[in-house]
Parts: sequence; C-alpha cells; structure tokens
Amino acid sequence: MLTHRQIFYKHIGQTSETPYALEIERAKGIYLFDSTGKKYIDLIAGVSVSNVGHLYPEVVKAVQKQAETYMHLMVYGEYIQSPQVEFAKLLTEQLPENLNSVYFVNSGSEANEGAIKLAKRYTGRSEIVAFKNAYHGSTQGVMSLMSDTYFTQAFRPLLPGIRFLEFNNTRDLLQISRKTACVLIEPIQGEGGVVLPDNDFLKKLRERCDETGTLLILDEIQTGFGRSGELFAFMKYDIVPDIFTIAKAMGGGMPIGAFVSDKKIMDAFTNNPVLGHITTFGGHPVSAAAALASLKVLLSQNIIHEVNKKGQYLISKLKHQAIKSIRGTGLFYSVELENAEAVQKFIRTALDEGLITDWFIFLDNRFRIAPPLIISYEELDLVAEIILKVLDRI
Repeated sequence: MLTHRQIFYKHIGQTSETPYALEIERAKGIYLFDSTGKKYIDLIAGVSVSNVGHLYPEVVKAVQKQAETYMHLMVYGEYIQSPQVEFAKLLTEQLPENLNSVYFVNSGSEANEGAIKLAKRYTGRSEIVAFKNAYHGSTQGVMSLMSDTYFTQAFRPLLPGIRFLEFNNTRDLLQISRKTACVLIEPIQGEGGVVLPDNDFLKKLRERCDETGTLLILDEIQTGFGRSGELFAFMKYDIVPDIFTIAKAMGGGMPIGAFVSDKKIMDAFTNNPVLGHITTFGGHPVSAAAALASLKVLLSQNIIHEVNKKGQYLISKLKHQAIKSIRGTGLFYSVELENAEAVQKFIRTALDEGLITDWFIFLDNRFRIAPPLIISYEELDLVAEIILKVLDRI
C-alpha cells in the first residue's frame, strides 16, 4: 500500500522539483503539525492567507453552519445568497464611497483577470500598464503582466498591448496615455521583495491616471485584510483606486477572491456582451461565510491595530551580522542575506528548527516574514530566537 508521501509524488501535480513535502496533519493558530507530531511556526501564513491564523473558531463555526444550510446552488450572480450579500455590505461599509460593488470570484488570479477585463470593457481601450517584478497570478492573461521572461517564455504568445514601467520611477508615469485602459499595480510589491512606494509615488500615479482617463487597479491580494497595518494598503498611502482586487486572507483559509469597483463601472459587464464575466463557483457560499466571519474578527478584535507594533517589535530583535537589510511594513517584511544560496540554506535549517519561511519569486536573496496577524508578542520572541539561532548555524 502506498504511503501519502508516495502518492503525493506519484499522483499530485508538482510546481517544482523540490517541494517542501511536509505532511501536515493539523493546524492551529500560528502552528502546523506534521505526521510525526513536530510543530512548525507558520511564518508566512500560507503566503499571506491565514491572517486570523489557522482554524479561528468563528471562521470554523461559520463554515460548519453554512455547509449545513446550502452549498453550491447556481452559477455566480443568479441567486441572492446571504453570505455574499452580508459580506459585500460589511466590506463596502469600510471603503470609500466609489468602491461600492463587489464581484466575487475564486482566486487572486481570477480577480485580476476580471479587473483588467472590466477596465478594457469600460474604457474601450486595450493597452495595459504593469510594473516590473510584479506578480498578479499565473493564468494566461495576468501572467502576461509579468515582466520576467524566465516565467513567461514557455507560454507565449501572451496578451498584446502590455507596457512595463519601473516601480517608484515617476518619470515612467508619462508613458501612461489616453490609449491606456488601466494600470495594474501592487501598492506594495510582494514578490519583488516587499518594495514600498516612496516619494508619493502612488499619489503621482493616481494623478496621472486621472489626467489620462485611465482606470487605476490596485492588487491588494497579498496586502489586503490587515497585512500592511491598515485594512487595505491603499488606506496607508491615502489614495483611492478605481478597482481593487482581493483574495488570499479574504476567506480566512477558504478559497475566494473578488474585485471591487463603482457600480457604474461594474455594470459594464451586464451588456454588450451580456455575461461579461462569468464564474461557476465564484463567491461559493461556504467560502463567503468564512470571509464574512474573518472580516468580522479583524474588525472587532482590534487585530489590525496591533499589526504595526508587532512588526516593529519583531524587527527590533533581528540584529545579526548575516542580515544585510530588512524592509517592509506591518507584518510583511523581507530579510536580505548574502545571496540566494544563503537564503536556501536558511530556509532548510529553519525547517529543522520548526520555522516555515520562503523566498520571493523575483528576489531570491531575501526570506519572507508574514506570520498570522494574531501572533502574540511571546510568539514573536520565539520567532526572533529561532531566526537568530538559524543564522548562527549557517
């Protein structure tokens, strides 16, 4: 009889030749437990998914209750389903007035796909502006907005009409024109190694989009739901997008995504053609119930208010000669080591010590710090202790 590990390698599609291959049997809070009982601190929160931690009680109860009420009923948008309605109401109550319409999808990739489709349909334009070292998903459309040819060359031809600019380069903003349907940008570049906007770059981008009639789309898939120290990062930088996209932490561990805009923009999907974007499982009622519960927790438990303090507390403890630099905000940081080899050695050794982290797609000499936002100060002390211990070992 094959073991789960053997089945994993034999029958599960792989994304690399060297997966972590941890056999996780359960999870709770900031911890994962493998089949031997070993405990790991999840320092990446499932890559910015588990902001309220694993198995938060209110989220679990919401999933159980909804699963007992109804699951899939009909393709998205045809029936009135209370989990979707209640989540959309609570979410839009936290947002600027123009962000009042939510389109539910399954994932971050689909959220970005829907957002750029909406921008092209609404503006009647075809050019899209993206930024170098940005990651917006792996489906064919949004993969076209990835500048690194290593990841895209095998899948050409890609979408035409894509223009790549440099993040934080205000001179490049002049390339946005009246031919540009939309600009898709992460307010904080995630896979570029947690690159923060500087010199009012996002405000200047907003101004240029206004000048040219271009829709500004903010990809908040990694930064959303408290990761940056605000509910959404655009609030931190005092701008308002025309559309923004969410997923990852949205569902409290369940798969769900959305793009959010003004109803006058969103209604462009209702005609010429009808069914401008359709999705069977988008906003699945169980996932929407989990998203609603997770958002209620974030808003009621004062979790987001502590995020900046926790991040600064942890970073203040990370003093080591092997650390070249640390950058980030909230509970979203990248730590620079000597080179990619040092980072890979750190990641492997950290696993031995019960700490899970990873590197960044476009910057492999840094490792990621993005724990569940519920992490306690005592647990942050333990994280710092393990990181310093591992750096001493390598």
